[in-house]
Amino acid sequence: MGSVIAEISMSADGIVAGPGTSTDHRLGQDGDLLHHWMFEGTDADAAVAARLFDGTGAFVVGRSMFDVGVDPWGDDGTFKKPVFVVTNRPHEPVVKGPTTFTFVTDGLESTLRQAKAAAGEDNVMLMGGGTTLRQFLLAGLVDELRLHVVPLLFGAGVRLFDAEAGRHVKLERIAVHETPNATHLTFRVRN
Repeated sequence: MGSVIAEISMSADGIVAGPGTSTDHRLGQDGDLLHHWMFEGTDADAAVAARLFDGTGAFVVGRSMFDVGVDPWGDDGTFKKPVFVVTNRPHEPVVKGPTTFTFVTDGLESTLRQAKAAAGEDNVMLMGGGTTLRQFLLAGLVDELRLHVVPLLFGAGVRLFDAEAGRHVKLERIAVHETPNATHLTFRVRN
């Protein structure tokens, strides 16, 4: 069975989406700057970005990420694999080409169980948003955390590691790749 990997880009001050997230600004105001490394970065950045889909059999996203992303993702749904949407609002599955979005209303564990079944021997990739990743991390359901730290101080927006009561999450750094566009950090989560 594959690993559960959480992957997200953030500014140096921990922002994963700019202020004012909406369908017009799906990553918040100027939030696209957080993903510049993926689309206009170096060959090293492109190699890191390719890992997102390599060996991934299913994806998990939060409902807010789905709501603001589904239209820009296009007719094929971008992922081309099953996507499980963590939500408290029921919705019929959405099929966009090879991508089926399944809405799961009975918690993180159920979402992960369904994603793992769909992924088979491959990895499950937790994409975000920040609140969803944080919930999975604090619940002890993540094997690996990949942070792409962009050299930018955002100042305001959605923070990945907001001040919350909860257990500590111990990390073991297993890889670092530095480019002018981002520092790509990979951690094993030690539960």
